[in-house]
Amino acid sequence: MSKKVIIVGSGAGGCAVARELALKGFNITVLEAGSKFSSLNRAFSYAYPFSRLGLLGGEKTISKVFPHMKTTRASDKLVVVTGQTMGGCTTISCGNIVRADRGLKEIGLDLKSEFDELEKIIGIAPIPFDKWRSLTLKMFKTATRLGLDPTPTQKAVNVHKCTGCGLCELGCAVNAKWDARKFLDKQIRKRVSVICKTAVKKLIIEGGVVKGVEARKERESLRLYSDIVVLAAGGLGTAQILKASGVDASDTLWVDIVSTLGGICKGAKQLHEPPMVWYTKHEDYILSPYIDILSVWFYKPWRKVSVNDRVGIMLKLADSASGMVTKEGDIIKQVTNYELERIDEGLELARQVMENSGVNGPFVRGLLNGGHLGGTVPLRKKDIDSMKPSYLPDNLWVADLSLAPRSQGMPTMLLASALALRVARKIIEAKNN
Repeated sequence: MSKKVIIVGSGAGGCAVARELALKGFNITVLEAGSKFSSLNRAFSYAYPFSRLGLLGGEKTISKVFPHMKTTRASDKLVVVTGQTMGGCTTISCGNIVRADRGLKEIGLDLKSEFDELEKIIGIAPIPFDKWRSLTLKMFKTATRLGLDPTPTQKAVNVHKCTGCGLCELGCAVNAKWDARKFLDKQIRKRVSVICKTAVKKLIIEGGVVKGVEARKERESLRLYSDIVVLAAGGLGTAQILKASGVDASDTLWVDIVSTLGGICKGAKQLHEPPMVWYTKHEDYILSPYIDILSVWFYKPWRKVSVNDRVGIMLKLADSASGMVTKEGDIIKQVTNYELERIDEGLELARQVMENSGVNGPFVRGLLNGGHLGGTVPLRKKDIDSMKPSYLPDNLWVADLSLAPRSQGMPTMLLASALALRVARKIIEAKNN
């Protein structure tokens, strides 16, 4: 008889685990707190005129306009953004596929084989130069002259389908961008049951062994039993479920802090191309051309300039794991003085790239935010053989960015899936033994 597995979460980790276990004959149920995903691109046209007038309010209202995006104020300086929908954050990502492995070698974890395999499954390539806006190409050449060694970003985007709308983060209306739902193709879906709008509240633990989950589907309370439970609800959801169940998750959290510098160039139309088509890599951050959608809508200093004239370069910083998630799901995360100094340094480089490419001021910083939540159930060197922190109860596994001990300052979809794929194979190995 095949083992029953409940997977909590349907993002880069959850769907990767579901695919691998289904191929090995496990009976899979995926529980997703959000609803089925639908593209939000059309909402941009409706909302933008209201944002120019300041009628959308602040970032707290984002879920009313874009229900698949959830925002949480982690501190006075920082907003955290998560995706709650089938496919998780991959549906509202920029489609970047890079090998992020910061802090893994120190604990003896090498994911090269998983990276290789997943890149072939997903299918990746950079956006061709002829699809870039002229200013983006000019900034790329400027960054090269400044010795920043920019490189085209590997993308999970079908360039033949892509219309260059620039709204990848609102979901792809033409199905050109890969997201985690594609792990569950027609062959796999025959072996996987996906239940949306089902929020897992806590684990069912009997005698130190996990037997299933307690969940809520709309107004109905559920108790669902299985042989194995895999938490892949992201750094926030996984930690909250563990703590609500009396299991000690670590009081650590990193978020990959993002700050975007905005300048002005008449008719640049940077939004008329895929975001982040190139990047420069530094010690603990990257720089990449990017229009900050959050700031366009909800950040007052950005409202005065038309989106057609706004030019942005993003800084994505590997921050400290100094935050935490409570059992109620609250996020507490301060931005340290050192992190602010690193942001200052990086955005000064961004300003130099823009100014030397013909972009004018005033240069305005966007909303400080973080969208990659991890490090709440960090692996240690002694955990690598099992891919399971020793304090987790029997029959329970974690398969998302919670396992990564350090912030990446890089796109993390591939890392989340690679961690999950390694965990899935450890589950299979445990069953066979």
